Amino acid sequence: MIRYYNDSTTYRLREKRRVAAWLKTVAEAEGYTLGDVTYIFCSAAVHRKMNIDFIGHDYFTDVITFDYSDLKGSRTVSGDVFIDVETVADNARIYGATAREEMLRVVVHGLLHLCGQKDKTPRAEKQMHKKEDKYLKVWRESQTEVIKK
Repeated sequence: MIRYYNDSTTYRLREKRRVAAWLKTVAEAEGYTLGDVTYIFCSAAVHRKMNIDFIGHDYFTDVITFDYSDLKGSRTVSGDVFIDVETVADNARIYGATAREEMLRVVVHGLLHLCGQKDKTPRAEKQMHKKEDKYLKVWRESQTEVIKK
């Protein structure tokens, strides 16, 4: 089950049910099922404090994922994905993406971490980006199908 919460921000993710269905498709394509996955949208200040307190990094980042998955047993992914909505908006401007597309990229990025995808080496980061692009294409294609109906 996918849940969405806000902490110190007014951001609201649009089409939550559709996003949840898309994430279920992504997890299944990666060979997993969805357990309890919670997305928490928060301010840069809250997110940076979490980055310092839990990871020991004193900088802004767009997503922090806490993985509670049982990947060796049931292959069910569960965890909390904290998203800094301000950094996501800044990154959208930097990379020339729409705010919506950048948010969806970060949302799927968090889920891919829960599915075991790493991004700490250049090779792993390239693989992560490739998967993000693949699943964003799936999102866009599903959106086109909704419009045609």
